[in-house]
Amino acid sequence: MPDSGTLRSVEPAGDLARAPRRRLRKLVFSPLLRRILLVNALPLGLLVAALLYLDTYQDGLIDAEAASLRVQAQVFAGAIGESATSIEDPERPVLVPDLARPLLRRLVEPTPFARARLYDPDGDLVADSRVITGPGGAVTTEPLPPPPPERSAFAAAVVAGYETVMALLPRGATYPIIAGDGEWNPDIHPLLATATAGQGAPLVRRTDDGRLVVSVAVPAIRNRDVVGVVLLTREAREVDEALFQVRMTIIAAFGLALALTVGLSFYLSTTIARPLLRLARTAERMREGRGRHGRVRPSLKARRDEIGALAQALDESATALWARMDAIERFAADVAHEIKNPLTSIRSAIETLRRVHDPERQQRLLAVIAEDVQRLDRLISDISDASRVDAELSRTIAERVDVAPILATLTDIHETTRAPDGPRVVLEAPESGLTVNGVEGRLVQVFRNLIGNAVSFSPPCGLIRLTGRRAGGLVEVAVEDEGPGIPEAKLEHIFERFYSERPRGERFGTHSGLGLSISRQIVEALKGRIIAENRRDASGAVIGARFVVRLPAA
Repeated sequence: MPDSGTLRSVEPAGDLARAPRRRLRKLVFSPLLRRILLVNALPLGLLVAALLYLDTYQDGLIDAEAASLRVQAQVFAGAIGESATSIEDPERPVLVPDLARPLLRRLVEPTPFARARLYDPDGDLVADSRVITGPGGAVTTEPLPPPPPERSAFAAAVVAGYETVMALLPRGATYPIIAGDGEWNPDIHPLLATATAGQGAPLVRRTDDGRLVVSVAVPAIRNRDVVGVVLLTREAREVDEALFQVRMTIIAAFGLALALTVGLSFYLSTTIARPLLRLARTAERMREGRGRHGRVRPSLKARRDEIGALAQALDESATALWARMDAIERFAADVAHEIKNPLTSIRSAIETLRRVHDPERQQRLLAVIAEDVQRLDRLISDISDASRVDAELSRTIAERVDVAPILATLTDIHETTRAPDGPRVVLEAPESGLTVNGVEGRLVQVFRNLIGNAVSFSPPCGLIRLTGRRAGGLVEVAVEDEGPGIPEAKLEHIFERFYSERPRGERFGTHSGLGLSISRQIVEALKGRIIAENRRDASGAVIGARFVVRLPAA
């Protein structure tokens, strides 16, 4: 049978064919991808909208066109004032229409898309550059310039879309619409007064087919007298073309930038969203308990970015979680085994007690039962304490604790309460300055366990040396005794749960075997280390044991 942790569902052929499309849809409609696109495209869109809002640029082009047209009209007016007037009455020169008409036509011929009209000071039309008087008095009117060639459908759609959007925005200048070719020339009477006063402003309009038309009125002067007004109207086709080219350039650049933005957004999505989804699926597999197959992919851990750091942290968390689960399983098995021993002894004593009628033997059996109950109570208390250590240390905030007063207090307590033939404790440490980051109650428990362990193995009237000092960035506390030492093969095993290497003559069951294990658990939770070693004399003989605790100095 295959391992259940490696089984995979078998999809039909149609589902397999649709799987890439499902993954693509999931990627396209990913919330993270949508956010990336929005964040990347919104500033670009705002920038393009600001660039396309070309009213200022358009006004500058129209002003330049009007200035050029005014200079041209001034040239026309000067030529007409000098060459198409009669000075029979020096005090009042007048226009000569027969001279003005051909002159005006010749002046306008080099200017494309333009029409010029000449009015007398009373506003009556004198000459029109597009009206030709032929032989026999025949009058011919030339048509106005044709509209510009139609743009492509795409360009027309762009312009229409642009105008639609711009119509929604506040605009600085709006131009009236004139209908029909015959309305190229505005009402001359309002312009005459301003033109003769030298204050004529350009008149800008649009035809009904969208062409921009600019008109200027300039007085024709002879001997400081206004003999007429030249109205020059020109289609500002170059302005529209320049605006169109700028818009198309901006839109093309926007299209390219948008394509790059979308591509880069997809790239970011594939390098951020997809790995995050993989990490989420890995965490889900871990949560569902699919064995140890839910580990993080090596390709994700190999990345040198935040995703790699997250993958590495998740993998380390998974490793620590599985290690913790294994430790819990072993602890549960050890607890069951250790509790089972006194329970078995109690059950055997009770069964024997039922069959024994000798009062003396009954008392011995009751004493055994009482001792086993005490052993069981002590074992349960130590197990409860061991199970609370991790949870308590994870919730408690480490504080600055000076170890020196703790060592002095424990030494005083031992010396006050020791038996006459009990071992003495000698302290060699400064009065203060051994400061670490820790939990005071748990540090007291560690040193009390080590001192109690040294007392258990010390001979009568022996000596226990308790030393404390700073060693670089560490605070080092050592507990030395004069006991038999520790078997070399057991230097690490003595820190295991329920391990008990008791001295000869000590009554069985007085220790649970959890003291040193709890001490290591506390020290390692405080980022420290605890080791055990044997003390030796000059000849290499074991003369006792030494336990050393090293904690980072605060």
